[in-house]
Amino acid sequence: MKGKTSRMVQLTCASVLGGIIAGASVLVSTEAANAQAAYGSYVGVGAGLGLSSDDDGDGDGIAAVIAGRYRFLRVPVSLRAQAFIGDGFAIVPTVSYDYPLNWNTDIYLGAGVSFTGDEPSVLGDQTAFVLQPGIDYMFPNSRFAAFGNAVIAFDAFREGGGTAVSLQGGVGYQF
Repeated sequence: MKGKTSRMVQLTCASVLGGIIAGASVLVSTEAANAQAAYGSYVGVGAGLGLSSDDDGDGDGIAAVIAGRYRFLRVPVSLRAQAFIGDGFAIVPTVSYDYPLNWNTDIYLGAGVSFTGDEPSVLGDQTAFVLQPGIDYMFPNSRFAAFGNAVIAFDAFREGGGTAVSLQGGVGYQF
């Protein structure tokens, strides 16, 4: 019985120690989450992939992307813009709320409008309200940034099809 009791005490001590370590790691990671949003306004280039199309099959495909972010230093808000150039074109300005994961990375949710031409682009063929979830990563000791996001344009096609969705990513240069 003494062997079982000793083993139970060891397991309890190990459990308590494990709980203390887990609690300390949560406190450390919580402090990192309170870090300032990743520094860096940037201009970048990349590619976008349209995932939806209208009733005529227009709108899916690949487009070149020119992206920009202007980050306000005192608040976790950024002005963003993306231009999609392919079979059609679209310009998408958004305002985003940035949430820092650590000093180099933040996730964000933006809202704005997509302006398109008459030809269907990866974001449809008419002006539409958009949501833009994404992530930015600022490479340490460098002026480069990586970005990735989705743009969801609601009621984006004249010929049915409703919502247009595009995924894009690329590399930017910080200023």
